[in-house]
Amino acid sequence: MLRIKDILKEIETLAPLPLQESFDNAGVQAGNVNQTATGALLCLDITEAVIEEAIELGYNLVIAHHPLVFKPLRSLTGANYIERCVIQACKHDLVLYAAHTNLDNAVGGVNYKLAELLGLRDVRILHKQKEIFLKLVKDPASDLYTLENTEKQAGSGIVGELINEEDELLFLQHVKAVLKTDCIRHSLLTGKKVRKIAICGGSGAFMLPEAIACGTDVFITGEAKYNDFYDVEDKILLAVAGHYETEICTKDIFFDIISEKFPTFAVQISNTNTNPVKYL
Repeated sequence: MLRIKDILKEIETLAPLPLQESFDNAGVQAGNVNQTATGALLCLDITEAVIEEAIELGYNLVIAHHPLVFKPLRSLTGANYIERCVIQACKHDLVLYAAHTNLDNAVGGVNYKLAELLGLRDVRILHKQKEIFLKLVKDPASDLYTLENTEKQAGSGIVGELINEEDELLFLQHVKAVLKTDCIRHSLLTGKKVRKIAICGGSGAFMLPEAIACGTDVFITGEAKYNDFYDVEDKILLAVAGHYETEICTKDIFFDIISEKFPTFAVQISNTNTNPVKYL
């Protein structure tokens, strides 16, 4: 009998919840994780359409990158899509789960997947942080458990290198094709060849100073402010590819973890496009 918590344990092996930022609300959003798992639907955002898709499939687990509930719910009346999703989840015994900034900060997480898709090598963390975890360790001699410190390397953003130098414009076109985005906003071309690339998916413009400081040629992220395009001057090429577009790969990360560990379990990537940003 495969329980939902067994599946979530595998997600958290890659992306432990302590890796999440202080503002975040990753983890279980709703539902009983002790129930038998009937199937998992994977998405970037939980919407009413995604909930309906899970119900139609007969799946009782929805795993997302973005948490549905960021702030405490003061009421549950169905006044907005968040409340309506929670109501439907409770009505149909669904578990809603999110792996957000813990997946952003994990080795092998969002930015590592982007680096893989773009063909980068020698990948390493842009801004390292060392997280300390406590785990129970059993002494085989006494059968007693003691707390032991373990360290797990994590951090924000990554840096990697292309196999060969490339023209700036050609590289931007490559990024556009790989991420399947309709548009990439970028700063003024520097006229230099590019090889060393920094990435921070989603709202990653806060990493721009560190990307410049470590001598990267291009910084790719999902969102940036107007003045960010001025501030880079000719120090680096800023490429903004869209929040959704730089994080949609999270669904593949979830799929690979679950299908590898539980090859006969029903897991499916959602067919619902949850991108709230539309382009003309």
